[in-house]
Amino acid sequence: MNVKKIMLLVGALVIAAVTAIMAKNMFAGAGAEQAQAAAATPAVPVGPKVLVARKDLPVGTIIDAESLTFQPWPKEMTQSAYYTEGAPDADMSKLLGTVVRYPVTAGQPMTRGALVGPNDRGFLAAALGPGMRAITVPVNSSTGVAGFVFPGDRVDIVLTQEVAGGGDGPPLKVSETVVRNVRVLATDQRTDSKGEDGKTLVKTFSNVTLEATPRIAEKVAVAQSIGQLSLSLRSIADNTSELERAIASGEVKVPEGTNPSQERQMLLAVANRPIDTNTTYSTGGDVSRFQRRSVPARAPASGGGQVSNAALAGGASAGVAAGPVVRVARGNNVTVVPVGAR
Repeated sequence: MNVKKIMLLVGALVIAAVTAIMAKNMFAGAGAEQAQAAAATPAVPVGPKVLVARKDLPVGTIIDAESLTFQPWPKEMTQSAYYTEGAPDADMSKLLGTVVRYPVTAGQPMTRGALVGPNDRGFLAAALGPGMRAITVPVNSSTGVAGFVFPGDRVDIVLTQEVAGGGDGPPLKVSETVVRNVRVLATDQRTDSKGEDGKTLVKTFSNVTLEATPRIAEKVAVAQSIGQLSLSLRSIADNTSELERAIASGEVKVPEGTNPSQERQMLLAVANRPIDTNTTYSTGGDVSRFQRRSVPARAPASGGGQVSNAALAGGASAGVAAGPVVRVARGNNVTVVPVGAR
C-alpha cells in the first residue's frame, strides 16, 4: 500500500472520530437542558382553588386579609368542607372578622367548621384564649383613642381618680396604668375594622370588650367603680420588648428538650399575655407645681394623740400632726408629739 492511501485512511478516521465526539456532546447537552427545564417547572395541581392559611392560625385568631389566600388544590383531594373559589360562602369580605375555632397550620385548607362568625353561637367564647375571660368597659371619644382602637389591637388600661384623704384642701389627682398588653376583642358589637368595601373604618364606640385573665378581670371591674378608665394604644413593637424583659428577669424559662416550634409557641403566648405587675402612676404634682403629690392629711388632735402602726401606714386617715413632729413608739402604740410641746 502506498503512502497516499495510508494518509487518506488516517484522515478519514480522524474526521470520523471528531464527528462522533461532537455529536455525543451535542446530544448530551440537549438532554441536560431538557432535564433542567423539566426540573425548573413544578407541576401545578389540576383542580379548584381552595382557601388555605397563609400562616399558623391558633385558636382565637381573628381573621384578617393577611390570614388566608386561595391556592390550587388537587381535584381528587378536594373535600366538600373546603372553601372553594367562587362559592357564595367563600367570599373573603364575609370571612373577615371571623374567629378560628380549631388550630390551623400554614398551608392547610380551611374548613367550614374551623371558623365561627360574629352572629354564630359561641363566637366570643371561640375568640378567647385558654383560661381567658372577656370583660367590657365603657369609653368615649377621648378615653377610647378617638375610635382608632380596632379588634385585635393591644392596649393599656389607665385609671384616673381623685383621692380626698382625711384633711382639708383639694384632693389628690392621680393616674395609674393598672393593666398592660390587653387584647381588644370587639368595639361595641364590631369584631373587625373593615367596612363593606374592605377599607379600614374609623368609628367611635361606647364600649370595648377586652380579653383578660380572671384576676385581671376582677381588677378591671373594681377599677370601674373607683374612677374613669382610659385606653392607651400600644405599638406592635412593644410585645418584643416585654418578652425580652420577661426573659431577662427569669420569668420565662424554656424547658430542655423543647423543639423550635414548641419554643416559638411558648414565647408567643408569653408575649401576648396581659400584665398587671410593675404598674406606673403619675400624680397632679408631676404635671403641675400647683397640684398635690400626696393626699391631704387630717388636722392634728388637740394635745397630740396616739395612732396605730396601721393608721400610720394609711397616712391619709391617721391623726398625724401638721409640721415637724417626733414619733415615740411604746410597744404597738406610737405617740406623735409636735416639736416644742411638753
